[in-house]
Amino acid sequence: MSLSESAHPARWWHPLDDGRIQCDLCPRDCKLHEGQRGACFVRKMEADKMVLTTYGRSSGFCVDPIEKKPLNHFYPGSSVLSFGTAGCNLACKFCQNWDISKSKDMDRLMESASPEKIARVAQELGCKSVAFTYNDPVIFAEYALDTVEACHALGIRTVAVTAGYIHREPMIEFYAGMDAANIDLKGFTNDFYVKYCAGQLQPILDTLIYLKRHTDTWFELTTLVIPTLNDSEAEISALTEWVGKELGPDVPLHFTAFHPDWKMKDIPATPPATLSRARDIALGAGLHYVYTGNVHDAEGGTTFCPNCHAPLVVRDWYEIPAYHLTADGHCPKCGTAIAGRYESYGRPFGARRIPVAMAEWP
Repeated sequence: MSLSESAHPARWWHPLDDGRIQCDLCPRDCKLHEGQRGACFVRKMEADKMVLTTYGRSSGFCVDPIEKKPLNHFYPGSSVLSFGTAGCNLACKFCQNWDISKSKDMDRLMESASPEKIARVAQELGCKSVAFTYNDPVIFAEYALDTVEACHALGIRTVAVTAGYIHREPMIEFYAGMDAANIDLKGFTNDFYVKYCAGQLQPILDTLIYLKRHTDTWFELTTLVIPTLNDSEAEISALTEWVGKELGPDVPLHFTAFHPDWKMKDIPATPPATLSRARDIALGAGLHYVYTGNVHDAEGGTTFCPNCHAPLVVRDWYEIPAYHLTADGHCPKCGTAIAGRYESYGRPFGARRIPVAMAEWP
């Protein structure tokens, strides 16, 4: 048997004694018969091997501000070429990108681009980085890592926007290539992950500890705050205290607003006051950089010096009306080093969103 033209050899799997194969990429450990796809939908057993069915194909490309990932401490004001594929290895009932992450319609992957072309287009568009986003890049890791290699050859940074649901062996290689990541910490109880995400909490915590202790990857955290499900003071306190203890006070934490979508249209949108309360709890727990998102909150979007509390990067949605950091990322008032990745600040990209049609590029 031979592989279909659309299939790309996948990694991180092993054969089983009963003729099936097991995917070793993430904690779901899918065991597949010939022709069967994993829970992510994009990894498949074909010709007795594991293949990735979305390699080189995308649901779309777009140039975004880096703050939209969200990353507030990774070259603020810069632009990033963003793209995703289809599918996901979690099944969050509140997914805000469900049309992509839950899609089993491969026809929506209308754009095609090699890793080398993605890197070249990003360079020509003046993007500081390329982001693997919209759906979880863990499930298209082979495509992402080949793109990392092509980007780094041209001096382009790479960013993973992910839930962090991955086994240790592929995790080591995956994050070795990533210059930055935003990890979606969806809640802080295993019950929440089981009931609303069809996953487990501990693998995500393991990923975060690994990132902090064993990599140079810059990473920030995002928690989508959902009324009545993960917004209690006790859970927010437990989450922020764990972050402070295990990851340290300099890891930025974003609390973002939920809006009714996918299978949770009966739950109301998150009130801005709930996000402000979560931010206050996190700051009270000693975290230095805490943000609110998906709401208009200038204070909650601004980076303050943790020492003298001067506003250093003022944000209004994705606009930056004031920037006061030194070129090497220090507070000009008191000299405190601000955690993150910085360089000389130029003209910010702003709040634009520019779709990119790859077919129009040679």
